[in-house]
Amino acid sequence: MTIAVRHATQADIPAMEALIKRSGIVLSEGFYTAEQAQAVTRHVFGVDTQLVADQTYFVIEKDGRLAACGGWSKRSTLFGADRTKRGADPLLDPAREPARIRAFFVDPSAARQGLGRLLLQHCADAAAAGGFHTLELAATMPGVPLYAACGFEIVEHIELELPDNVKVPLAKMRKAIKAA
Repeated sequence: MTIAVRHATQADIPAMEALIKRSGIVLSEGFYTAEQAQAVTRHVFGVDTQLVADQTYFVIEKDGRLAACGGWSKRSTLFGADRTKRGADPLLDPAREPARIRAFFVDPSAARQGLGRLLLQHCADAAAAGGFHTLELAATMPGVPLYAACGFEIVEHIELELPDNVKVPLAKMRKAIKAA
């Protein structure tokens, strides 16, 4: 078995969008209702192409097949795909603002095999090399166990109000890191 982490490219976007859709629906089971999983996948989840352009979004290939994607950001957006953004996405100040962990998704066939943890460490190391001292993210309920196991703490509970009066809980989480 070969596992490789590499920068995501524009050419990866269709495959990442398909993986995100599968992951959002299947791995939400037991955490969200089917209606919540479908709504958050349709209206929030997806690729933020600014991360691909910034080269802070990565894919993990397992035996040559896309198995996971996710990244970190030096920009202010906390979560969401291109379709959820409004206006400029300014750069963060690493001396006083946390880097963002963004859009982590694992293919259901590769779930619970350590890929999320591997990707998270890769992103934490890159953010630290960028001078950041803290990481912050908005976790879905399926993601909270991974992030908690990796040292993140919940700092705020968030409830997204999506179309058709669907409400989806998230958890804002934070972790200190050592800048490189």
